[in-house]
Amino acid sequence: MEYKVLVVGCNDIKKLGENLGDQFSLLAVATAQETFHLPDLEEYKLAIVLDKEADGTGAQAQVRALKHHPVISPLPVVVLATEERDLDSRLAFYDAGCDDHIQFGNGAELQVRLMKAIFNRIANEQLKQQLDKANEMAFIAMSDTSDLGVNIQFLLDINQCENLDQAGMRLFQALKSYNISSSLQIRSRFGEKNMEANGMAKDLESTLLRECSEMGRYVDFGKRSIMNYGRVSLLVRNMPVDDANKYGAIKDNVFSLLQGLDARVGALDNVESLKLESQLVVKLTSRMTSIMEGIDKGYHDVMVRIADAVEDIADGIEQEIQFLGMDEQQERVIQKVLEKGILETNRVFNEGLKMDKRLTGYLTEVGRVFASDKVKTEELMALVEKIPASG
Repeated sequence: MEYKVLVVGCNDIKKLGENLGDQFSLLAVATAQETFHLPDLEEYKLAIVLDKEADGTGAQAQVRALKHHPVISPLPVVVLATEERDLDSRLAFYDAGCDDHIQFGNGAELQVRLMKAIFNRIANEQLKQQLDKANEMAFIAMSDTSDLGVNIQFLLDINQCENLDQAGMRLFQALKSYNISSSLQIRSRFGEKNMEANGMAKDLESTLLRECSEMGRYVDFGKRSIMNYGRVSLLVRNMPVDDANKYGAIKDNVFSLLQGLDARVGALDNVESLKLESQLVVKLTSRMTSIMEGIDKGYHDVMVRIADAVEDIADGIEQEIQFLGMDEQQERVIQKVLEKGILETNRVFNEGLKMDKRLTGYLTEVGRVFASDKVKTEELMALVEKIPASG
């Protein structure tokens, strides 16, 4: 494999090439400034600066210029000295930014040192790529962990929401962490709720959400996406279409939020249905109590009239019996029959009154239990056990 190398300050490129061998392709420039006008600089693997002055300051300046070059700066820079330098000079070159300082001499050793500089650069690039990948994965993991925490907290909080307004605003609070602008539609059994993050509604977004609610889980158009789940639809206006990872993460995580909201909407619907059922029971009980009071009064009047009629019959027979030509024993028999009829009529009348009182009392108890905002289970069980017998 042939490596392209820049050489700064070289007068005899041919002689240097003979010392380095065929594995290096050399391009000579007089100064580092000339490299600014060269094409395809990203293809070079190494830069060499010749140190041939007495004090070495010129070569140090070339090293600094290369290290400030926008394209060449990542390349390893090796200084080739025509004579041996003391420690202070080598430290000055190192401070200028060179990766190695070699005295021009043995060609084989020079090749090895240059290849080592190139391999060090390749290894550093690979390490940087691995670190970048690791940082990216760590960032994704941290982001996923953060999103998971947001979703878990939302699922815990949503169960405390007592109405659709609270539930919708809690969703918008969770969506803040995803930096998305959205519109929400909730379709409960008792009506439709449309909301923006400010609590208001927009007519166009509300219409789109309603018309797209039956078109599948996701409806994508441009940078906008509509997500549907059960009784909930969300329109996101700024989906990150240029970032596939973030785009997928938003769809997955936000969808789980919609599932939690849909479950809470169902629970709130059930609570509202129970309230309506309780109100219905209370009204029916009140109406039945009123009806029973009317029936009881009518029943009482009928029984009184029947009792009066029986007593009138008994009085009439008793007055007329003396003119029927019956003996005393026959008269006593008829009187006993009449007395028994009166007693039986009064007994039936009293039994009817007791039954009416039990039913009226039970209806009153039903009304009292269901009139409360929170119906207790033990009170419901007691009502079931107290249901009056049919016989």
